[in-house]
Amino acid sequence: MPNKKAAIKHLRQTKKRTLANSLVKRRIKEMVKKSQKAMADSTIKEKRAGLEHDFQKIVDKAIKTGILKPNAGNRHKSRFMKRLRTASAK
Repeated sequence: MPNKKAAIKHLRQTKKRTLANSLVKRRIKEMVKKSQKAMADSTIKEKRAGLEHDFQKIVDKAIKTGILKPNAGNRHKSRFMKRLRTASAK
């Protein structure tokens, strides 16, 4: 446990930020799982446009706020789009 006031405040801030960041990262993972479920149900063709838009929006917002680094966010988007393309082509 920190001894100084500033260190105690920093610990509080860190806990709050960690929670917020983990929620955003959780939403990204949930979108990936949602798309995988749509691929399994073979309803991906109907849902593709919505999934693309929502996923890009979530990742871009995470990059903008500093939760994800730009290259990591772009990598997530690229892999997600590649999965969608291959699934909708089948």
